[in-house]
Amino acid sequence: MAEPSTSCSEDVAYMRRALALAALGAAAGEVPVGALVVQDGLVIGEGWNRPIGRQDASAHAEIEAIRDACTHTANYRLPGATLYVTLEPCLMCIGAIFHARIARVVYGAREPKTGAAGSQIDLFAEPRLNHHARAEGGMLAEECAQILSDFFGAKRAAAR
Repeated sequence: MAEPSTSCSEDVAYMRRALALAALGAAAGEVPVGALVVQDGLVIGEGWNRPIGRQDASAHAEIEAIRDACTHTANYRLPGATLYVTLEPCLMCIGAIFHARIARVVYGAREPKTGAAGSQIDLFAEPRLNHHARAEGGMLAEECAQILSDFFGAKRAAAR
C-alpha cells in the first residue's frame, strides 16, 4: 500500500465528496463509508454503505459506486478510473475493483480488521492476480476515521 502522493487538490475534493456520501449512510443508520468513481475528470458513480437498507451483504460503498459507474458508462469495465473511498476496501470490494479494471484507488482510514489493501492482506500487491490497481491510503485519514468513531460512539451511547 502506498501512501498518497502529493495532496492533490482534486484528490482532496473527491475525498470530501466521499465523506459527504458517508454522512448520507450514517443518516440512514448504515456504517458511514462513502465512495465515488472518477473517469476522465468526471464523477461517473457514487455510493455509500447500504447493506441494511438493501438487505444485501454486497452493498458496500465501493460496490454501489462501481455499479452506478457501470450503469452510467453502459460498460462493466472502467479503465483508467479512480475510486475514492473513505475506508480501506475489504476483500470483496477489491475483487470488484479488479473485475471493473479500475486503475487507481484512493482511500482514507485504514481498516485494521478487514482491510485488504495492507492492514490484513495486500491484494493490490499480490502478483498471482491478473489485474492490479495502484492504491494510495491515508487521504484525509483522520476525518474518515472520525466519522466512523462518531457513528459507533453514538450507537454505543444509545445502547446504554
